Amino acid sequence: MTHRRSLPSSHLPVTLPPAGRERPTRRSVLGAGALGAAGAGASALGLAGCGSGSSGGRQSIVVAIVSNPQMQDAIGLVDRFHADHPDVDVRFVSLPENEARAKITASVASGGGEFDVVMISNYETPQWAANGWLADLQPYIDKTSGYAPEDFIPTIRDSLTYEKSMYSVPFYGESSFVVYRKDLFEKAGLTMPGSPTWDEIRSFAKALHDPDAGTAGIALRGLAGWGENLAPMDTVINTFGGCWFDMDWAPRLDSDEVREAVSMYVDTVRSWGQPGAATSGFGECLTQFAQGNAAMWYDASSLVSGVESPDSSTVVGKTGYALAPTQETPHAGWLYAWALAIPETSEKKQAAWDFIAWMTHPDYFQLVGEDVGWEALPPGSRASTYEIPEYKELAEHYAKPTLDSMGNATQEKAMSQEVPYPGLQFVGIPEFQDLGTRVGQQFSAAIAGGQSVDDALRQAQTFASSVARTYGWEG
Repeated sequence: MTHRRSLPSSHLPVTLPPAGRERPTRRSVLGAGALGAAGAGASALGLAGCGSGSSGGRQSIVVAIVSNPQMQDAIGLVDRFHADHPDVDVRFVSLPENEARAKITASVASGGGEFDVVMISNYETPQWAANGWLADLQPYIDKTSGYAPEDFIPTIRDSLTYEKSMYSVPFYGESSFVVYRKDLFEKAGLTMPGSPTWDEIRSFAKALHDPDAGTAGIALRGLAGWGENLAPMDTVINTFGGCWFDMDWAPRLDSDEVREAVSMYVDTVRSWGQPGAATSGFGECLTQFAQGNAAMWYDASSLVSGVESPDSSTVVGKTGYALAPTQETPHAGWLYAWALAIPETSEKKQAAWDFIAWMTHPDYFQLVGEDVGWEALPPGSRASTYEIPEYKELAEHYAKPTLDSMGNATQEKAMSQEVPYPGLQFVGIPEFQDLGTRVGQQFSAAIAGGQSVDDALRQAQTFASSVARTYGWEG
């Protein structure tokens, strides 16, 4: 097996493309079909514009974030920020992930200026930094007392860095791993390895699948979307030796490696997966596992906040964790971060940074633990989080697999082929939002039994070929 060199996010051939291809413009990103609702989102952004003014020395900043529990906790704690920054008012625009992503992208890509702080990921950060759409945060970081950027988990920090500067800072991060029912494994006389292979996972799923008792052997995402079913499926493609594009930008979705990977995933979930797998996203899989209806689940490491919550889970105390399943590579899994950035168009960058620094500072994690609960700490951004005594005790069973997963989430360790794009569970190019969703629809149809894997891959290859030609491929 040939290992490729690591491709850090600071090296972006996708934003510095081959000769004859222009750098993506604001117009090209918005017009590439990458945002299903971008047009509608842009018109809806006017409601946030009222936060752009200031008077009497006071400033009002508008913060666009994703509506998940950790971000809602930040909204609930914002009075603590105001206590230290009485001249800064914070107005939140909090939206579900898909809607937030569309509106934030529409605003930043068009230079709309509606937001002073935006929540984005390691998918957008290096691309938008290369396009000049984000403020360089490194000067602010270097001047902020106690901020400790070296405390950020290295793979996460690197993924948010462009040309040696951070352009967004992580609120939380994740990789992927397997959670499983220790009680069911023990009853069946099975032992989960710390680092299982997909062959072992399939064997366990078959043995533990018991539909009469309402227990699926495994829960896996099938819901179409570049951030839904393609997240786990791309890690399978990687570890089976496949990729989306080779170094000449030739599309490779019709390769034997990709066919074997997708066939395995589809067969596993169709044979031993949860009911309605083709329409199951992260939330549906979480419900299945947390309610005791699945013996295993492969997904984001952030799943622990739901699986280990006594308020919503029936399997607390019955779970174990293992690294992402592998096939041809030493490691597998993905790397993702929700992070905060400042659009270059903001006229209140210092106030925006003051808020970002508050929400991502080591002191914030102590505040959350004491005021909200230690189980509510944003995971996977700072190594020091896992040394807080209260959280260390709470995370005893999943801290090590979480950190190991994130530490191994590099292309060098989780892929076997050299590729011209950054990313593990995504392809770090602007077109991937649309391309990935369309390919995900084909895979979802195969999971539903509406078409064969070969037909799905044939259509996926056609979609990828159209994108490849824009990067100089002449096939």
